[in-house]
Amino acid sequence: MSMIRELRAAVRPALRKDARHGYEGAGTVACSASSAVVDCGVYVEGRRQTRHVSPGEALRRVRSGEGRDHGAFVWIGLHEPTEEEFAGIAQEFGLHPLAVEDAVHAHQRPKLERYDESLFTVFKTIHYVEHAELTATSEVVETGEVMCFTGRDYIITVRHGGQGSLRALRHRLEDDPELLGKGPSAVLHAIADQTVDGYLAVADAVQDDIDEVEIEVFSDEPGKARRGGDAGRIYQLKREVLEFKRAVSPLLRPMQQLSERPVRLIDPDIQKYFRDVADHLTRVNEQVLGFDDLLNSILQANLAQATVTQNEDMRKITAWAAIFAVPTMIAGIYGMNFEYMPELKWKYAYPAVLLLILVICYGIHRGFKRNGWL
Repeated sequence: MSMIRELRAAVRPALRKDARHGYEGAGTVACSASSAVVDCGVYVEGRRQTRHVSPGEALRRVRSGEGRDHGAFVWIGLHEPTEEEFAGIAQEFGLHPLAVEDAVHAHQRPKLERYDESLFTVFKTIHYVEHAELTATSEVVETGEVMCFTGRDYIITVRHGGQGSLRALRHRLEDDPELLGKGPSAVLHAIADQTVDGYLAVADAVQDDIDEVEIEVFSDEPGKARRGGDAGRIYQLKREVLEFKRAVSPLLRPMQQLSERPVRLIDPDIQKYFRDVADHLTRVNEQVLGFDDLLNSILQANLAQATVTQNEDMRKITAWAAIFAVPTMIAGIYGMNFEYMPELKWKYAYPAVLLLILVICYGIHRGFKRNGWL
């Protein structure tokens, strides 16, 4: 862990330089001594006031008399901060230590936690990985995380992973001052809406992969049936769907809480929009559950097809073994070298025995053919 932190500290200056040239951070200059901060802005009545200010200075402007009168708030965006990089901001804004610990260490399940003066929300972002052909090792979805600290006059977003950039979202909100004027809850809703919209897009792409596997498994064409019979491909797709499910299902309850129960830090007008997000999330969850059940059925059908194919192969092997047993038996009898053998002195005995063997083998082959064994 210490080596990872040293490496991260070494590459932070480069990341900060990238941030000034468009790295995730809304196209603005990183405005903090901490290289984890990729954007920091003060908003008054939905309009951004400054692009060059530290989080501490931004908070002081927001909580000044003029800022409080106009419903000002600060939006800080961070990317994979270390404990040391996040400590100053956490102390400045009075964030709860448990939530700070979760925000620094990724791999949290989606959730909504309420503290005295803030809400802590975790979203799992999902990205569909394009691939020319699904294989037993194909990565179908990539996951990331966006964590939000929402207070009365601030929202702090912490992003982990290469997905879930908020750059375009920030631009879109800044173009709608009326919506952004609703405060931090408007930003929280926009993040939730973007995350769930991403789920919908990924669900459609995964549906195409499942349809392709299903067609190949049940195809009558020998080549496609053989290729679709790879259980490893189906199992890999099922694992990716399970990863998708882990991002979607736990988020249902937080979205229901934000859309149905009055929350002091959520604007009543914005709460109505959370209902739409919750409805879309329910739809995605139903799709993912359907994917899981469908893949179970496809996998069982694939295994059943493999069993049938093995049985057919065994029947063919058994049939041919029975046919070859006839010449083997007759040749074995004549190979015992007894002095008195049937038709041993007959001129046409040899071709007659060969003809007998062929007739018997033909009769057995025809019987197996009629019964579907060959």
